[in-house]
Amino acid sequence: MCLLVGLEPPPLGELRDAVFDTYQRLMPRSRASAPAMIVAIDEPALDARGQWPWPRTLMAELLRGILATRPAAVGVDLFFAEPDRLSPTGDAALADAIEGEKVVLGIAGLEYRDRRFPFPPPAAPVRIAAKRELPLRRYDGQLQSRPEISRAAAGRGLITSDAKGVVRRVPLIARIGQVFVPALSVEMIRVAIDAPLLRLTDRGGERLELGIGKVTVPLQSDGSMYLYYGREDSDRVVSAEQVLSGSLDPEVLRGKLVLVGITGLGLLDYQVTPLGERIPGVEVHAQLIEQMFDGNYLRRPAGAAWLEAGLLLIGGALLVLWVPAARPWVSASLLAAVLAVLIALGLAAFRAGLLIDVAAPAIGTAVLFAGLLASTLAEADQQRRLLREAQARVAGELEAARRIQMGLLPAPRELFASERRFTLDAHLEPARTVGGDFYDCFMLDEHRLFFLVGDVSGKGLAASLFMALAKSLLKSIALRGGGEPAEIICAADAEIGRDNPESLFVTVFAAVLDARTGHVRYCNAGHEPPILRQPGAAPRRLAGAAGPPLCVIADYPYESCELELDPGAWLCAVSDGVTEAMNPRFELYGAARLLATLAASGSSEPQAVLATVREDVQRFAAGAEQSDDVTLVCARWNGAS
Repeated sequence: MCLLVGLEPPPLGELRDAVFDTYQRLMPRSRASAPAMIVAIDEPALDARGQWPWPRTLMAELLRGILATRPAAVGVDLFFAEPDRLSPTGDAALADAIEGEKVVLGIAGLEYRDRRFPFPPPAAPVRIAAKRELPLRRYDGQLQSRPEISRAAAGRGLITSDAKGVVRRVPLIARIGQVFVPALSVEMIRVAIDAPLLRLTDRGGERLELGIGKVTVPLQSDGSMYLYYGREDSDRVVSAEQVLSGSLDPEVLRGKLVLVGITGLGLLDYQVTPLGERIPGVEVHAQLIEQMFDGNYLRRPAGAAWLEAGLLLIGGALLVLWVPAARPWVSASLLAAVLAVLIALGLAAFRAGLLIDVAAPAIGTAVLFAGLLASTLAEADQQRRLLREAQARVAGELEAARRIQMGLLPAPRELFASERRFTLDAHLEPARTVGGDFYDCFMLDEHRLFFLVGDVSGKGLAASLFMALAKSLLKSIALRGGGEPAEIICAADAEIGRDNPESLFVTVFAAVLDARTGHVRYCNAGHEPPILRQPGAAPRRLAGAAGPPLCVIADYPYESCELELDPGAWLCAVSDGVTEAMNPRFELYGAARLLATLAASGSSEPQAVLATVREDVQRFAAGAEQSDDVTLVCARWNGAS
């Protein structure tokens, strides 16, 4: 895109012209010195003196009237190429009227040679200082006034404009054959100040200077100048009828550069300006003179296209660096800032007289932004797909881990389906796919049931791995030992603490039930106290035999407690996921509500007890996210028989 902007293909040229027109509409030139006046052959003059063309005698009378006001110079934006058919002496009268006066006649450049004017036009000498062949506008032929009229003039100036549509720039000096011919406005200034010649100095690139006396006019390399238009002003125009009738105040034209032209022929000689106005062609020369007097020049600097490409490069580089890494609204803000800076640079350059096209780099930046944003969104979409695939893999692995973890837990109702002396049921619900809670139950021998509930600090995969280690060690120690809960807890504390690089800890409640007598020995290592309910009594918490969690205090001397269960009594152990369950108002479920729920339950079946607790916890949570694993184990002694 930078290369495209730097090479300026034709479509970008049209865009550039539109941007420069916008600059002029925003900041039109102010009329300051007002050195030029227009004597217009307008509708009132045509109504009073007859239709065009007028007799040359009438034109001579008009010019005498203008010259009588003592103007600085007079420029005639007309041709008198054919003999006067209305007055045989008209050509001589017109030549006599301008003889010896500062009158400049117009010359039109032609693409072909007119047989009526086979010789090069007489023009002011031009001193050229250039090291290259200047790419000036060239014309093969010319169209000017009849020789006797042309010889009487003090100078001849080019009035041709090659513009098709909007007139943005005009040649101030061009070639007709091998002769350098200045524009009508330039020749009027030269004649007015009696300058013997014009100077053309090449500074390289687009820096070409035209010297008129002490005045230096900057031109483009082809000898043209960008017109900086002011608003159409009726104060610079007087009617030819006012001059012919003698009603014009001479002071209006005194010392002015007076242009004579036609404005009353409909749209025949009207030009469109960048301001959107349609003005007579003669007013273009007047605005040129004002522009040169006021020094308000517009210039397209050499290498401007590559400067614009550089602006695109800078803006694009900022987008390339920021868009992929920033949020979309930040990227859009950056684009808006870049566009605002480009517009400000373009307006500031125009105020300084330099024409810089910021539309091309702005459009290029916007296109680049769109491409980057699309690429970034596509990359983000691809990353999301990869992330979803990775999440699916992780979810699959976690689901496998969940199945393995749940497979490590026994199914008490199936395990003890034939047992009549006691009934045991358990339930575990991880807060995540896998969790750190665990339970276990197995027979130490023919008559003794060992069961426990544990809770590893933390949640998720790490806790589940540590849970598997703790559960395996506890079961192994229990099967190898004598079945004393305190001894099992002490041995497990030493074993688990030996390989614990993350300094995790485990709370455990372990109990041994003698199925023959209902005698229970238990030990609690930092776990939630279990709840006991004897037949006919209210549920209560067992606070005895309590110690710290495993892996917190090394070699802690845990102790066991004992109790006797009556037939039909049950013991329920829960994890803190029950008592610390929260509702949407962040209120805790609590031990008091747990005791009340169990007291209100009329069943002593372990399965029904666990179902009652689970339903009440879910009712309390009211849809709030589960914050911790929920584990419940309930054992009922049915009696020795």
